[in-house]
Amino acid sequence: MNAPLKIAIQGGPASFHDVVTQKYFAGRQVEIVPCMTFPRVFNGINSGEAAYGVIAIENSLAGSILGNYSLLHDHPVSIIGEAYLPIHQNLLALPGQQIADIRVVRSHPMALLQCTGFLEAHPHMQALEAADTAESAREIREHNLTGIAAIASEAAAKRYDLEIIAPCIEDFKENYTRFLVIAPETNQQETRGNKASVNFRLHHRAGELAKILDVFRDQQINLSLIQSIPILSKRTEFTILLDLEFTDETAFRAAIAQVAPMTVEIKILGIYNRGVK
Repeated sequence: MNAPLKIAIQGGPASFHDVVTQKYFAGRQVEIVPCMTFPRVFNGINSGEAAYGVIAIENSLAGSILGNYSLLHDHPVSIIGEAYLPIHQNLLALPGQQIADIRVVRSHPMALLQCTGFLEAHPHMQALEAADTAESAREIREHNLTGIAAIASEAAAKRYDLEIIAPCIEDFKENYTRFLVIAPETNQQETRGNKASVNFRLHHRAGELAKILDVFRDQQINLSLIQSIPILSKRTEFTILLDLEFTDETAFRAAIAQVAPMTVEIKILGIYNRGVK
């Protein structure tokens, strides 16, 4: 029997990263490698502990996770795929607990941010940041914690035998998160797809970004995301991240060849197929 495919994820079993991993790799035997931080996901891939990694990169409410774009730039990995997951946040507690009993709510900072309205409407609850949604749920069950709730997925409630005492508490009901699937760095000339993520560092001259965008426009390449990313080692500098969508990969490669001399640095983070929302 083939060994399971090891996938490094931020968080533990029944986390949203786990849910999207099982969907993306459906039909294949997988073993998740839980990581409490995103840098550990990248380290797991670089060390060979995991074959792939799954990382959240953008939420429809909370926006982009800038730190992960910096990690993509700094590590020898490539984006090989993306997936969108509808995110429904639930308030979980030990069976028998009521909303009035809850004094502390623990979850990942992004989950707390997505439920600001609910938390504001219940001022008796103190929000505390934790490393992971599902791990917050696990700790409630493991330590039999009363008066404490977690914001997490329905999968976490089932796995840890907790009750959902308030379902779908996210502020934005069309809430979804975009995830990226990453692998050790590949030769981008050999990859295929209809979407690419590209990082640029530009000269400090007026109009440089506009010139680059004109090249992609002329090649009929759609810009689906533009994001400035701080360079952590150079606090006064930043890179520009573009997500580009195309039907003709030849046109994309021609555009990259044209804009490369116009930049200080250019790095293709990945060429892959668009995910479906």
